[in-house]
Amino acid sequence: MANYYDIDDIIMEQQLVPVVFHKAVNGVEIDPSAETDYVEAGSKVELPLWLAYELHLKQVVKMKVPACFNHRTKLELGADGAAVDLRSRCLYFYEFGCKIAPLIGDRDMGSFLLSAFRTRYQQILAKAHNAAFTAPSKLLSFLTKEETNLYEAAQSSMAAFKKWRIGGPRFERASVLGRKRKSTD
Repeated sequence: MANYYDIDDIIMEQQLVPVVFHKAVNGVEIDPSAETDYVEAGSKVELPLWLAYELHLKQVVKMKVPACFNHRTKLELGADGAAVDLRSRCLYFYEFGCKIAPLIGDRDMGSFLLSAFRTRYQQILAKAHNAAFTAPSKLLSFLTKEETNLYEAAQSSMAAFKKWRIGGPRFERASVLGRKRKSTD
């Protein structure tokens, strides 16, 4: 499931997912404070995505919608998506949503993630282009990992453009263009 060498993908798969066990499981230590290593059928626990995925494939658990994608978050992103602190809810909000959507059977998750990204994308680029030479704003504390990468790329692009415009290397005319053709007469 994970991209083996991508540290961000590995960290994203550590996000907790609420699950409900269909079957009783023996010999599993989910809660270190529990007296037994037994999980009853119908138990609700939170597991890392990588473990929940494997148990889901074996039809031992059913995944539920994680808290970062609950109805309240959807309402907040619908009202003013640019002002919502997604970093505190899930650092890998979009990637996690894309991986979890087919597992929880939510058909609207893709359109929700797309609309959330579109809403936030415009403000991220506007702030990045206007703040190319200033200190980072508090906006960075609200951004997910993907959005932070986008912000930094836009900011460095704008800084390079301004540097070029002020006096960076200019286009040079190719020496071939200055030569005249020989007449064929």
